[in-house]
Amino acid sequence: MPQMAPMLWLNLFILFSSMFLIFMAVNYFTKIQSKLPLPSPPTIKTEMKWKW
Repeated sequence: MPQMAPMLWLNLFILFSSMFLIFMAVNYFTKIQSKLPLPSPPTIKTEMKWKW
């Protein structure tokens, strides 16, 4: 079985690296941005006046 030439290995590395980068970029930019949840209204704290 013949061995692969070093330039072929370099071509395969460049091909798979570029495919990986393109795949990651496409996944990043196609993600649907969800809106931030609205903050809940501030809770009204009633203070109790204790008579001891």
